[in-house]
Amino acid sequence: MSPETTHLQLRLARDPVDLAAAQRLRYMVFVEELGATASDADRADRLERDSFDAVCDHLVLVDDRRDAAALDHVVGAYRLLPGDRAEAFGRFYCDAEYDLAPLRESGRRLLELGRSCVHADYRGSAAMYLLWNGLSEYVLDQEIEVMFGVASFHGTDAAALAEPLAWLHHHHLAPAELRAHALPEHFQRMDLMPPEALDRATALAQMPALIKAYLRLGGCVGEGAFVDTEFNTIDVLLMMDTAAMSKRHHSFYARRREARA
Repeated sequence: MSPETTHLQLRLARDPVDLAAAQRLRYMVFVEELGATASDADRADRLERDSFDAVCDHLVLVDDRRDAAALDHVVGAYRLLPGDRAEAFGRFYCDAEYDLAPLRESGRRLLELGRSCVHADYRGSAAMYLLWNGLSEYVLDQEIEVMFGVASFHGTDAAALAEPLAWLHHHHLAPAELRAHALPEHFQRMDLMPPEALDRATALAQMPALIKAYLRLGGCVGEGAFVDTEFNTIDVLLMMDTAAMSKRHHSFYARRREARA
């Protein structure tokens, strides 16, 4: 670990304070920055929370220089829901946006990723890299075969996002056997432009960093986007088969497995 990151610790939330600090960070990012709606109680407490929090694992990046008593110490977070736990709970979070039958019927070990966020002061640093390292450890521990979750474009104007949405549809659509479909009541077609009209650089420039990171790892998308007016986003379902990752990143996971053997 470099001197610049020696004050950062990565762990699963270990107590209610860690969880509340993750919820505070989520509130700052999703509600205050991005304009998501929140209940009166959540606004009063400045926490973004829901019923899934109690059954998920929460990967948190902690800056030990910051004040835990003020819920200020968590500077990065990922919410993780293994498939067996989701089935016991009754559903995945993404069931509210996508028909996940192809994923369930695959018989693969699933992990739903959600609520990924980094404090504004830590973006462009090693924070996201550290979170991805922690995620790789978790995937190895749980023997996960397919990771999935929604990733968001800010705003709900699909026309303004026609090029990146069309690029995802034409170049990164999931194979039929894993292709979840957005639910019809909020379904947004992604093939808003023909493939010959697309410019790769322009399309990628409009994509959030998280989506591009998934694509670099060999990620693919479901059929259709979901317009989430509550969170003021257009969501796409990203999936990644850990056995079909790009060679470079698959080797990275394999090296971590060998180091732990």
